[in-house]
Amino acid sequence: MSFLEAHHVSKSYGDVRALERFSVTIEKGEIVALLGPDGAGKTSFMRILCDLIDADADAEMSLKIDGVDVRKDFAKVKPLVGYMPQTFSLYPDLSIEENMTFYAGIYGFTGAAYRQKRDQMYAFSNLGPFAKRRAGALSGGMKQKLALSCALLHDPKLLILDEPTTGVDPLSRRQFWEMLLELRASGVTILVATPYMDEVERTDRAVCIFGGRKLTEASPKELARQFEGRIYYLPQSPSRELIERLDAIDGLEARRFGSGVHLYTDERTEITVFDGSLRNAGVDPAQIEPIEPSVEDRFIQLMEQETVQ
Repeated sequence: MSFLEAHHVSKSYGDVRALERFSVTIEKGEIVALLGPDGAGKTSFMRILCDLIDADADAEMSLKIDGVDVRKDFAKVKPLVGYMPQTFSLYPDLSIEENMTFYAGIYGFTGAAYRQKRDQMYAFSNLGPFAKRRAGALSGGMKQKLALSCALLHDPKLLILDEPTTGVDPLSRRQFWEMLLELRASGVTILVATPYMDEVERTDRAVCIFGGRKLTEASPKELARQFEGRIYYLPQSPSRELIERLDAIDGLEARRFGSGVHLYTDERTEITVFDGSLRNAGVDPAQIEPIEPSVEDRFIQLMEQETVQ
């Protein structure tokens, strides 16, 4: 039995279908990423797991955490789950210490038991020296470390994190993920939604979701290997005019990728076939190099295929 088992979960908001019979299983001690654009259904699924909203009625739906039915016995599930929503949800006028004391009280942690756990969280997050600072005065990275610390005070077995590092500087993101990897090593199961592909690559599995439906799931390496076609990199400034000229070449697709351009062909076509057309578009073919596909390449390809259908 998997630690988290979700089968045929659907959710509608009026005429908008946020989830369409979405299913996923997660093993104990895994980090699984939910990968999808805004509006894909990631937050709805997480909120359903936390019993914050109800899923649509479906006789085939099943939702269990550690073997406990989320819908029928959430009182038993609640101590198992730590949840970080997308937006910072703690009290900005309270200090780090006061927020942690308040949050611990929700789970009945007081006295010596609370102080011991608080000190563990301070050591884990390096927030101890800032215990008296108001939460509203913290940097983005420190706010997320505080939110994670509060979510961990009751020793949950499952962490549900909804884009926890969005808007956080690169150093704080790296530190946050070092904390998550340490938690995984201790046996904590983690479900995380993230828009950052470098974070997805640090997970055990990625579940791609679009329009409320699961497109595929695989390890990050396997997901990249699923890419259909060839990819080439052009180290040239990706201006809109350049992308339009390249896209106009029959059999070639161009996409801005960082400070350069990714060029896509089908599996049977070498880039050299387009040398003349590339020169006419103002590109030196000698600059172009073949590269391995990334998770992002495959994910974008999946979304484009889904949109065309």
